[in-house]
Parts: sequence; structure tokens; C-alpha cells
Amino acid sequence: MTVRLRQARVEAGLDQSAAARKFGRTQSFISKIESGQRRVDVFQLIRFMKIYGKPLNYFMGDLISDDDSLS
Repeated sequence: MTVRLRQARVEAGLDQSAAARKFGRTQSFISKIESGQRRVDVFQLIRFMKIYGKPLNYFMGDLISDDDSLS
């Protein structure tokens, strides 16, 4: 997911500092997430989705598929 987060940020035309300002955090926070040094919780992921304008499956697509069953 870290690669997708970075890719989404770049596609949104934001550098780490601009993304951090929109998120209300520091550039270091974004850097640590993108480098895998910090995990993203579900609430943070929702914020990234809104800031970067991407749907959930953009970030989770390689982890889940339409064939996965919850039953």
C-alpha cells in the first residue's frame, strides 16, 4: 500500500509537504508512511482517499479481489 499512497500523491500533483498540510500533519509523517516506517489506520486511509481523490480499491486492490468471500 505504501507504493500506492506515494503514487496517488504524485498523481494528485502534491509533494509531501503539500499533502501533509492538507492532512494536518508534518512532512515527516507522510514520509514515514510512504517508506513503510509507519502504519496507516482505517481513518487515515479514508483521509488519504479524500485528499488524493482515489477509491478504496485503488489502495487495497492488490490485497482484496472481487472473488474474495467474507462468508
